[in-house]
Amino acid sequence: MSTAFDALIVGAGQAGPALAGRLTGAGMRVALVERKLFGGTCVNTGCMPTKTLIASARAAYGVRRAADFGVQIHGPVGMDMQVVKARKDKVTLDARHGVESWLKGMSGCSVFEAHARFVSARSVLVGDTLLEAERIFLNVGGRAAIPDLPGIQDVPYLTNVSMMALDVLPRHLVIVGGSYIGLEFAQMYRRFGSEVTVIERGPRLISREDPEVSTAVQAILAREGIAFHLNADSIRFAQRGSDIAVGATVGHEVLGSHVLVAVGRRPNTDDLQLDAAGVAMDARGYITVDEQLRTNVPGIWALGDCNGRGAFTHTAYNDFEIVAANLLDGANRQVSDRIDTYALYIDPPLARVGLGEAQARQAGYDVRVGMRPMSRVGRAVEKGETDGFMQIVVDAASQKILGATILGVGGDEAIHSILDTMAAHAPYPVLQQAMHIHPTVAELIPTLLGELKP
Repeated sequence: MSTAFDALIVGAGQAGPALAGRLTGAGMRVALVERKLFGGTCVNTGCMPTKTLIASARAAYGVRRAADFGVQIHGPVGMDMQVVKARKDKVTLDARHGVESWLKGMSGCSVFEAHARFVSARSVLVGDTLLEAERIFLNVGGRAAIPDLPGIQDVPYLTNVSMMALDVLPRHLVIVGGSYIGLEFAQMYRRFGSEVTVIERGPRLISREDPEVSTAVQAILAREGIAFHLNADSIRFAQRGSDIAVGATVGHEVLGSHVLVAVGRRPNTDDLQLDAAGVAMDARGYITVDEQLRTNVPGIWALGDCNGRGAFTHTAYNDFEIVAANLLDGANRQVSDRIDTYALYIDPPLARVGLGEAQARQAGYDVRVGMRPMSRVGRAVEKGETDGFMQIVVDAASQKILGATILGVGGDEAIHSILDTMAAHAPYPVLQQAMHIHPTVAELIPTLLGELKP
């Protein structure tokens, strides 16, 4: 059986459902295909569940610090991991059901729950049904990359997905990978009460960040009792009774009750039969797209994690906005118009926008930098959360803000005043002269701009 539509969307992550809403609103007949969980990574195994777990971990941390604020707690702090998981599950399920209900109740949208495989550039086999459309949008997301390390298939390792099913507290969680996903889980489970060790092959954590950021993040986590093994040049796995042994370097092993492998992501493109449509991919399996997210095949677009142009919920949603504006509003928006920005949700959070200092200098800018430790931010002092620093980088010649880093309490919110100024293409004195609310973290941003140094 063959069914024709005006548009076909594969994947119900961040970009797909919103695009379905715009296209059906424009009068198109849309088919949306989802083979597993509505809402994609963010709703089911990424942002929402992990930040819900982080909130539970922060609550436990706050209780343990209660005496610092004059609050008397009698007895030790314990964790009921089944309650923690149940709370996380409710947040996830509510969001997932919300997306699913919206799509299934959307006028003009037909939802198919099956695996999609290309037959040609205009037809996709979904289960036993052949769907045809002049416009096809791929929003298939990504999953954990599992490296081919010695012994890894001989042990019961965890990924960010299987971590979501845990309702027990690991005695010792060993995390392979010292980047964004791994560090969030590291602090979370340390605060739950697990012993935690992070093993990283490189010489420092979160290697894409400036060295001082890596150093500061490691110091914050180490103070909470997380152990680190860097320069791990011989990572291997073996079962040792009830424990899992992870080799960090030659002659040294770490024994853990649980092991999380968090060394990166890969796109979900390997089982779409993209070759039947002639869609090009790069060597890592990401779908190649142009500045307007069009593939090499006319009429096929790729949005979200599968296109390699961004690995975040906000970049996926921005992909939707770009495609919808260009198709329906006569716009000419491009991926390169947006400014790179993201956050690492350890506590305190690391918020980033634009270029770091090292990147800016390497790019040849005449850099001026404003820097302030969070210990000199009144709001942080009042809260008793003075770890981290604020940094802003500008170009001396053009007065353009090149980027900023806030590692500190409230940084994930305060960074947006800098991002918005950059998006408006305003010179830094515009932000420097703005009056901010006191007491806040953001009020120190104009102060930073008044203390710029080479």
